[in-house]
Amino acid sequence: MKTTMPSSSDDRTRAYAEAVVAGEIVAGPHVRNTCRRHLQDLEQAADRGLWFDREEAARAFRFFETRLKLSEGQFDGDAFQLHPSQAFIVGSIFGWRRKDGTRRFRRAYVEQGKGNGKSPMAGGIALFGLMADGEAGAQVYSAAAHKDQAAILFRDAVKMVRASPPLMKRIQFSGGIGREYNMAYHKTGSFFRPISKEAGKTGSGPRPHFALADEVHELPDGKILEMLERGFKFRRQPLLLMTTNSGTDRNSVCWQEHEWAVRVAAGNDEDKPDGGIKFLGKVLDDSTFSFICSIDVGDDPLNDPSCWPKANPLLGVTITEEYLAGVVAQAKNIPSKQNGILRLHFCVWTDSESAWMSREVVEPLLADFDPSEHRGASVSIGLDLSQNRDITAQGNVVRTGTTPDGKPTFDAWIEAWTPGDTMKERSERDKLPYPVWAQEGHIHAPPGENINYRHVAQTLAEYDRDYKIAMVAYDRYAFKRFEEDVKELGLSVNFVEHPQGGTKKGKPTQEMIDAAEREKKQAEGLWFPGSLRMLEDAMLEGRIRFRRNPVLISAIMSAVVEKDKWDNAWLSKQRSVNKIDAIVAIVMAFGAANALPVAKRKIHLFMVGGTNDVSGLHKSPA
Repeated sequence: MKTTMPSSSDDRTRAYAEAVVAGEIVAGPHVRNTCRRHLQDLEQAADRGLWFDREEAARAFRFFETRLKLSEGQFDGDAFQLHPSQAFIVGSIFGWRRKDGTRRFRRAYVEQGKGNGKSPMAGGIALFGLMADGEAGAQVYSAAAHKDQAAILFRDAVKMVRASPPLMKRIQFSGGIGREYNMAYHKTGSFFRPISKEAGKTGSGPRPHFALADEVHELPDGKILEMLERGFKFRRQPLLLMTTNSGTDRNSVCWQEHEWAVRVAAGNDEDKPDGGIKFLGKVLDDSTFSFICSIDVGDDPLNDPSCWPKANPLLGVTITEEYLAGVVAQAKNIPSKQNGILRLHFCVWTDSESAWMSREVVEPLLADFDPSEHRGASVSIGLDLSQNRDITAQGNVVRTGTTPDGKPTFDAWIEAWTPGDTMKERSERDKLPYPVWAQEGHIHAPPGENINYRHVAQTLAEYDRDYKIAMVAYDRYAFKRFEEDVKELGLSVNFVEHPQGGTKKGKPTQEMIDAAEREKKQAEGLWFPGSLRMLEDAMLEGRIRFRRNPVLISAIMSAVVEKDKWDNAWLSKQRSVNKIDAIVAIVMAFGAANALPVAKRKIHLFMVGGTNDVSGLHKSPA
């Protein structure tokens, strides 16, 4: 990897951009676009009242390299010598100016592989904002959803201060060594402290000069960022610096910030903001800076080390090739670790630690159809009844026709419920935006602290009115309580047991037995591995459409598979990253849709025998 700067590098920011664009420094597609944007703006941004102040950039460099000391590992006690990529980030943030002389960028988004010095750099930027930015009464915050997490970046900054005698003379700490909770710079009446979103619930809220949000991919929602940015109105040139590894949830605030930052760097509001988005150079947002490391489409970091620097700009400095080679060997030898390694070390937005289905398969299957199109049609339903405070889901599957080779095609959609009174609390715990989903109509959130199955039963009654319910597949868990609500409504629907997991099969109904005998086949009850295999085939062959719903999409992309020694597979709620109830309900509904036809009748419950009955599990159902 070549990182030597040109000899005429008195402007280190421009020198890095030129070296990246020329291919002298290996960088990924979004960093290349950021560098193109910088060079284009040097030529054209004056027309918009923007200019680059080399001296202000150099002043920030001097603060890092003459005042700050690193404090851990092999660099303990060393001066903070900015790597060329770090100098580009720091120089861009502090060098670009508006017509009135204030900083151009009010937001900065930095996404890099783990171990590339994000936190020390962010800590240094925070200390510059505290001491060297000329802001009276500066409030500087390290932010996160919870205060103990916010303290991680703050403690890194504390260690840098304690390692630097010049800073120790100027900054006072609150709290003993190792228990610090505030740094004060009394000369300007300024402070730096960690903060969580709870701080905005009382009083007037923070008035940040600088706010730093570390590991944005772990934020459950955007509330902490919104709270901090609301306080910017009191400042002339505030800064929100977001630093993070890549994430897994494309419904998250981090993905939203990532997506916008990609577009801003490319000046491209037309193409899909993934992979190698083209540089168009449009002005989308002059107040946002981005530095997003990623590999190129087609790169294979598990077999080609030449792409590693694209996600790891400090490769050979803070992180070694030997270390990454060991990590790659783990990914190859332990498949369950592969997605986590791709995400943390190679800036790949994966969908779970051991994803069931790839996004490339799922996205073409998403559609915006209206279920009312199928009114009057035969529908098969799967019910995943939750614990009191989780998601309850109803999966719905309708046959829509056949392929040219005679295979059936399907439409599928969900209904989902979550208790309204505990929705916000669980949104933080589960890191899922339940309030947003409810507001947008993707999930029902009736009042109460627990799931009221009557709401589910009433929905089932509406489906019985509007469709022809062929079968309702259920798991025993919590079904007795639900059955009481069903009976009160006098529903006449066909309930058939569909166990979840892989160790039990449902008992075939008499109709299934009779139909199997007519075809001289062995009757099979509903079984999760069999239903899952059939759904996988339909997905891979493009024979099913899913109605677009973030609750379902999150469940699909979070699902993790468990298997037994006979390769029978099921979706594991225990191992999955987020809630997967919605896709579990779809699997059950799909199994019901592909079962032998049964007649509609009054409620009958079909149970398996003992829980240890695993006969015949080495073969999938016919």
